[in-house]
Amino acid sequence: MFAIEICLLLLALGVSALMRPWRMLVGPLGAPWAASLVVLSLLWVLPQMLPNGISIQLSGACLLVLMFGWPLAVIELVLVALAVWTLGDLGFAAVLSQLVWIGLVPATLALALGEALRRGLPAHPFIYVLGRGFIGTAMSIFAAGAAYEFIHHLLGGVAVEHALVARWLMAWGDAFLTGMLVAVFVAFVPEWLATWSDQRYLGSPPPPPSSS
Repeated sequence: MFAIEICLLLLALGVSALMRPWRMLVGPLGAPWAASLVVLSLLWVLPQMLPNGISIQLSGACLLVLMFGWPLAVIELVLVALAVWTLGDLGFAAVLSQLVWIGLVPATLALALGEALRRGLPAHPFIYVLGRGFIGTAMSIFAAGAAYEFIHHLLGGVAVEHALVARWLMAWGDAFLTGMLVAVFVAFVPEWLATWSDQRYLGSPPPPPSSS
């Protein structure tokens, strides 16, 4: 499992770096990117501080893809993992697994699903918010979690039935949070969404009336 996770990390980081996504931080995405880095780092390290071993882990990866695009989301997820490794009590292998299966894999699935929706369905704000924000997030988070559980099971881990139920419930928690924030951003600060386009989803504004 460790070798698989290292390969996935290096592949995602290499592809992302080739696109030089940090150039986007010069514009309006700079402040929300820095803020989300701090908030997501705290959310990822929070389960280690909960009592009695309760683990409630939010991903946030799909929201990052919608806000900053996949390459910049990958960079942020790696920085978040480094912060968790520094501030928390988990070892490198545990943080790597968290990064790959809660961060990179859901982010990549969200990118693929978003591209499929963009090509297959009409350009409508409802489809963007519901399809990519709510349902797309739930499907991406659950699919990544299910893939981890099956691989872990094949390598000698526990049965997957109860784990999949937990993954499904946690995926919808992430989906409601992502969908709610995306709806707010579309309405009030669409410039915080790199995957949003007024021209695409709202159409061109009508021409001004002639003065004749």
